[in-house]
Amino acid sequence: MRVAVLHPQTAFVRGGAETHTEALVRALRDAGHEADLVQIAGKWYPPSQLAHQMAVWRSFDISESNGLKVDAVIGLKFPAYLAQHERKIVWLIHQHRTAYELWDHPDYADLKRQDDGAKVRDMVWEADRVSLGEAKRVFTNAKNVRDRLWSTLRIPAEPLYHPSHVAEELLDTPSGPLGDFLLFPSRMESLKRQSLAIDALKHVSTDVRLVLVGRGPDEPQLREQVERLGVGNRVTFEIGVSDERLQQLYREALGVYFGPFDEDYGYVTIEAFAASRPVVTLTDSGGPLEFVRDDETGLVRPPDAKAIADAFDLLWQDRAGAQRMGAAGHALVRSEVPRWPDIVARLLD
Repeated sequence: MRVAVLHPQTAFVRGGAETHTEALVRALRDAGHEADLVQIAGKWYPPSQLAHQMAVWRSFDISESNGLKVDAVIGLKFPAYLAQHERKIVWLIHQHRTAYELWDHPDYADLKRQDDGAKVRDMVWEADRVSLGEAKRVFTNAKNVRDRLWSTLRIPAEPLYHPSHVAEELLDTPSGPLGDFLLFPSRMESLKRQSLAIDALKHVSTDVRLVLVGRGPDEPQLREQVERLGVGNRVTFEIGVSDERLQQLYREALGVYFGPFDEDYGYVTIEAFAASRPVVTLTDSGGPLEFVRDDETGLVRPPDAKAIADAFDLLWQDRAGAQRMGAAGHALVRSEVPRWPDIVARLLD
């Protein structure tokens, strides 16, 4: 089968969406399909650019390519799934969040504050109703994304988890002894809330440390925050690490902290559990809560620096408990997250 995986690419940005689409293409090829990643570059601001990108994807003819029929398309992200095809499958990573659950948020809303933001928001909702409604199958990468879709557009979908490449590698290698730091790998931006974890270090009573991995626009402010709070001896930045280095950090960590605001799915939780590490997450973190069960696979705390610090100290002081929760998380990932051959079969069933 010839399958096109559709992806809107923002130049010089790389994150979970890119990891997801590339892994899907590899899995389709491994299953014997002729698969290709079809990308159109674009950006999401100002709102007029968003409207332009919607029109580009909606008018994009992917029924055939170079004279050869394309049998199916899989769209994962707005506005790529606006493309029309007789066998369109959607595996939704998330809707355009600032037009939906972040529209009124005091910190994360941006579309609402821009000229014509309300008009573009209405366009996004209508385009989603039509394009998602015409898809043959709609999957989501998490229950959280499914619930958002249902609560806004009343479109049903099937949650379909998947492992990252790093998680697969960690699942297949033995975990090492617990270390002395909490690992927080993520893109450095406001929604991921690295600043909250740094604030927590003011309140810890043990020698626990924090290792921040990633890159992003908030890196300068985070470094300034570390210096201003005088916690430089407790925080390490690792920028742009390789997959091999990231796996090493997971294996050497005491645990993993992942406290974003209303995350869609989040590879970090899956990767931490693959490495048999407990996860500290927050009550408003969204997707991670589908896996992190308080005192079973990790610790769930309110989004408060002191509460996070207490969780960090608890893992430091109760290593047997940390080990127990990490092992339970490992077993959970093995039972709940399918491998790629099964995923491909479900998508193309």
